[in-house]
This record gives sequence, C-alpha cells and structure tokens, in this order.
Amino acid sequence: MTDAATAQRDPFAALKDQPADGLLALIGMYRNDPRTSKIDLGVGVYRNADGQTPVMAAVKAAEQRLLTEQTSKSYLGPEGDPVYVELLKPLAFGEPVAASKRLIGVQTPGGTGALKLIAELLKLTESRVFVGTPTWPNHGPIFKSAGVDVIEHPFFDKATQTVLFDEMMAALTAARSGDAILLHGCCHNPAGAEFTSAQWQILSDFIVARGLLPIIDLAYQGLGNGLEDDAKAMRALLAAVPNALIAYSCDKNFGLYRERVGAIYALAASEALAQRVLGNILVIARTHWSMPPDHGGAIVRTILLDGELTQVWKAELAETQGRLVELRMLLAAAHPRLAPMAAQTGMFSLLPLSPDQVTSLREDNGIYMAGSGRINIAGLTVENISVLATALQPYL
Repeated sequence: MTDAATAQRDPFAALKDQPADGLLALIGMYRNDPRTSKIDLGVGVYRNADGQTPVMAAVKAAEQRLLTEQTSKSYLGPEGDPVYVELLKPLAFGEPVAASKRLIGVQTPGGTGALKLIAELLKLTESRVFVGTPTWPNHGPIFKSAGVDVIEHPFFDKATQTVLFDEMMAALTAARSGDAILLHGCCHNPAGAEFTSAQWQILSDFIVARGLLPIIDLAYQGLGNGLEDDAKAMRALLAAVPNALIAYSCDKNFGLYRERVGAIYALAASEALAQRVLGNILVIARTHWSMPPDHGGAIVRTILLDGELTQVWKAELAETQGRLVELRMLLAAAHPRLAPMAAQTGMFSLLPLSPDQVTSLREDNGIYMAGSGRINIAGLTVENISVLATALQPYL
C-alpha cells in the first residue's frame, strides 16, 4: 500500500468558509457602541417603551400552572401536542375551515420549522415556489435546501414605498398548475406593506383559475390590525381554494421567541387527501427533529384552555399592537417621505436607504438597522423618533 493511499484525510478541510451573519455582527457592534444615544432598530423582537422584551403576564401564569400541575416530561409524538394544534385552528382560521376534516395540523419548532416541512413536502410534489421580493433572508434558502426551484417575483419597491401588484401579477403568469406561491397572511415582512382587499380578491381568483398552491406564512397574527382583522385575508383565500399550506408561529404574538412555538397546517381537497398529506408530513418531521419540544406549546395550550388567561393574553397583545400603531403614526408624521409608514402594519418597515447610507447612520449617529434599510418599529420610543427623523433628513 502506498503512502498516498494510507495518508489520512481531514473531512473538515473540505468545508468552505461561510460569510458571517450580518444581523449577528450588527448585534455585536451595537453592544460595543459606548454612545448612550444609540438606537437599535435591527433585532426583530418586540420591545416595550422601556426597551425590554417582556414575558407576558398570561405566559407567566401558564408557566406557574405547568410547574405545579405537569406530571411528565415524556416525549410528544411526531405530531406534537394535538390539543395545542386544535386550539390554534379557530384562532387562525375561524369557522368553518377550523372544523373541516380537510384541515390537518402538526406542531413544529417555530414557524421556521413549519416552513422547512413545507419545503420538503413541495419537493415530493415536484412543485416550484414563487417568492416575492423583498422577503426574509431565510425564505429562499429553506426551499432551495430542500431542492425546490425558487422563482422570485417583484413585491415591494422601497424607494416609492408601494406594493408592485401589477408587476407581481405579470410575473405570476409564468406559474404552472401545481406550482406554489408564498404569501404572508398579515404584516408582510420585512416591508410592512399589505395587499388591499381588492388585490387579495384578484390574487385569490388567479390562484384558483391557475390551480396554484398558496403557502401562507402567518407569523404575526394580532400585531397588525388585531387578531381577527389580521386573519381575514387568509380566511377568505382558504374558503376559495381546494389546497393550501400554512406555517403558523406563536413566537411573536405570545412573546415566546426562544421557545420556538409553531405549527404546520395543510388544507386538502378531501379528507382522504388531507390524511395522506398528514402521513407525509409526519415522516418528514421524524427525520428532522423526531419529536417537537413541548414547553412553548404547553404554555399556549394552557392559556387558550383557560378563558380568563385568554382574555389576559388578548389584552396584552392588543396593548402591543397599539404601541406599534402609535409609533408608526409618530414616525409617519416626522417627515413627508415617511408618511407611507402609517398605512403599513406590524413590526417592520423598509426605509428608502442605500447600504452606504445605513452605514453612515450607524457610524455617525449610532442608529443600527439591517443593511437593507429594514427597521424594527418596536425599537423606537416616543422620545427617540425625532432623533431618527433628524438623522434621516439628509437621505430623504
């Protein structure tokens, strides 16, 4: 045997260096900035007026109850907690979809886990997926990592702060029957822009006529215009289509970011097909995380099973949503170019800034945001909105 044949190979040497995560780098720069006037608009979590991401009172009460009443830490099945999955149905879908046997669901580690199952399921169906831009940086990679063809189409122009609906519909004419389209049920992120009711109807009619599969990413229900209003567009669409896939997250509206609380739902043309989809989802989930974590889902279940805790949670969520609306209105009034922010919803908006301008704002003013110009509205306070508006003046 030759020396070359016996030479050891380091498997890690075959790995390629990966680019650093821009948001993590931003967090580090903000932390190390000594300026007391610095403003963090980068990290995508809700913050109250004191700059804290609080634990909801309803969540604390539910955790206390679990501490005293929970009797086991045994595994959940691959489908997760079926009670949790069922309790989310009327909250998200309303009636009669929630009661339909055409709708099945499985608990997942966050909305991202649900999207991963959707991507793997799409691969089995040989469907392509149309994704609007801009969108979250992980959307494309999740589908591509599953081997799904991703076709980008226009959605939002940050320079004019407008939804590019006509351009989007023109691009969607390339979709084939059975292709999927990724949509946001509310608080379209990171743009903060929404379709109008008329646009949703046009899109719904197009999806039905073309035989497309809508994928709805519903991660912020309740943070836009309230629980019911935020679900209206999705509910109307689900009433019209035979098939749909939904990724749901409780991370934001229950403030359970680190617990990673989500679910995947599938609406199928018949009960038999729904069960077939369920079987495929469970097989995929088994190969990824086997059993989902329980704690976050148990918190949500405990809250939704108790009428009093549900009301406490809804009041807290309404307070969160009200704060976001107040901040948007103040920001929109601070400069004419920011006026569109008032009509947008949720936690995020895209400022009409270049990457160089974002860098200047960070270096000169201690204002931190993503390189795309995306800002977290909840990172603002009533007091520092004028500081931001003054710093933005040269670029607007």
